Amino acid sequence: MSGTPRWHELSDDDLLAQCEVQAHRASGPGGQHRNKTETAIRLVHGPSGVSAEGKDQRSRTQNLGAALARLREKLARRAYRPPPRRPTRPTRASKQKRIEAKRHLAAKKRQRAGAE
Repeated sequence: MSGTPRWHELSDDDLLAQCEVQAHRASGPGGQHRNKTETAIRLVHGPSGVSAEGKDQRSRTQNLGAALARLREKLARRAYRPPPRRPTRPTRASKQKRIEAKRHLAAKKRQRAGAE
């Protein structure tokens, strides 16, 4: 580990233990059933403050699973650190190309100075 918490690798039970689970009514299409029941789930991860919602299904357990998957994805994205970049040396051809471009520009400037 490089100092970054890897919460997304915890088991479901351990991750849920760190979260505050909030049930609420979901808005949107679905009619009376969706408006009456509190099946939407919001998970707020305590240590990081990241939140995720699951409100796609009619079942609270399915929404909990969806919210857990979304939270895990957000935590994984947050924990990602790109590998360090190593500087590469310029190739021989690129050096020659750069020097040739410099020579060409210098010749152009010499012609300008001689024209005056």
